[in-house]
Formats: sequence, structure tokens, C-alpha cells
Amino acid sequence: MPTLFCGAARRRFLLAGLAGALIAAGPAAGATELSVGFMPGPYRDAFTKGIAPQLEKQGYVIKYVEFSQGVQPNDAVERGQIQANIFQHSLYLEATNKRQGFDLVPVVHVPTPPMGLYSQRHKSLASVPDGATVTLPADPVNAARALNILAAVGWVQVKPGVDPISVSERDIVANPKKLKLVPLDAAQAPRSLADADLAAVQGNFAVASGLKLTEALKLEDMTLPYVNVVAVKRGHANARFAQDIVAAYRSPEFQKVFQANPVWAGYRLPDYFKKD
Repeated sequence: MPTLFCGAARRRFLLAGLAGALIAAGPAAGATELSVGFMPGPYRDAFTKGIAPQLEKQGYVIKYVEFSQGVQPNDAVERGQIQANIFQHSLYLEATNKRQGFDLVPVVHVPTPPMGLYSQRHKSLASVPDGATVTLPADPVNAARALNILAAVGWVQVKPGVDPISVSERDIVANPKKLKLVPLDAAQAPRSLADADLAAVQGNFAVASGLKLTEALKLEDMTLPYVNVVAVKRGHANARFAQDIVAAYRSPEFQKVFQANPVWAGYRLPDYFKKD
């Protein structure tokens, strides 16, 4: 009979197995192993095409580690199972640090697809009826982003000055369209399109599920707190590997690769990108 694990024990078991796998597949002599974590979405693809070639020329052997739940990549960095992760914005990182007792920091922003409102039932915002069902991320930080989009089109009003780290439906002071808001795990948002009128889908999950940014009925006006980052342990922020990652993202080589790929059109670009 298989052994059943509770959530915490299972996580420790999986991370221990990950550590063993990484040690067993160590780098070649003279190389520096760099393990980087990702969630589903476009960040690994951009890293593979634009960042890894630069790092490999400097002697790094890149190990890509995929995760399925939002806290896992940060837990792995905190425990030293991987050196960096690329999947989150700084507000989510801050909230996770506070909730889990981690001490991770952002070192550089990365190109980020914005959150958007998507629908399989409606072709425009004007055709969405009163009382429509809208799914949105359950975590407060990304729920705040979804509510900001709904507020931008005049469908809800959120209490002024609310803390985006702890926002909830209780902070909605007006809902003139009588929307039915359904929180769910952010990764499930694309699947919810089959049952809901609208879904607020984070950009990485939209891209991973095959949705096009140009198909969104409304994209968020993405500001810096929501542009994703590379995260490392605080004590490693000035380490060589972290600074080499920063330099690679800021390089003209990466910007050229990224801007030449039409798949990445519509992304919010970091401020260091050269503007045409």
C-alpha cells in the first residue's frame, strides 16, 4: 500500500528528491552549475533563448527545474535546492516572504505578459451581461490586479488605499454590474473559461495555455510592482551567479532576441530595455 504524505511532509520529500537528483547530475569539471526554477509560462523559454547562451559562454551549466504551485519555487530557493527562480512579481514575493518566513529578494525585472480578461462566450466587453460570472485569482496580490482591471472598465469600485497584499472581496465598495466573483487557484483560470463568462488570467498562465494577449477583452495597465523578477536569497544578491544573470537580462543581446520574436509581442518590458 502506498504511503500517504501530508502537505508539508510531501513537500520536504519532493525537495529532498530534487536535491538528490541535482547532486547526482552535477556539472562537468570546471563548470559552475546553476539551477533555476520556473512555473508554467513563457519565462523558461525566454531564459533558454536569450539568457542561457550568455551564461553558458561564461562556464555555467544550466539546470531547469519546473514547479506546479506558487510557493514551491520560493521554498526551493530558500532551502538552497535551486539558486534562483523566475515566475513572480515583487509584491507576490513580499507576501510569500511574510507568510512563509522566507528571505528572498528580487535582483532584476524581466519581460512580463500582463493579466487580462478573457472569454469564450463574449466577443467584447459591451456584450457581457449584468450578473456575469468572473473567475479571478484566489491569492490577494493577484486578486487585486484582477479587481483593478474590473475597476478600470467601471464594473467595480475598490476601497481607496487598500493594501494589495491583503485585498479581498470585502474591499469592494460598489459592484454596479452585479458581477459574481469566483476566486480560484490562478493556474486553473484558463480552464474556467468553459464555465464562466470571463476569467482574469495571469499572463504566464494565459501564454502557457495557448491564449494570445491580443485575444484579451481587456489587458491590465501593468505597473512596476507587477512586472516579474528574478528572485534569489538575500545573501546571494551580490553573488557572481546573480550578477551574471542581471547582466545577461540587461544586455543588448537579450533585448535583441526578445524583441525579434513576435510570440512575445505585447509584453510589459522592463525599464532598462532600449526604447525605439
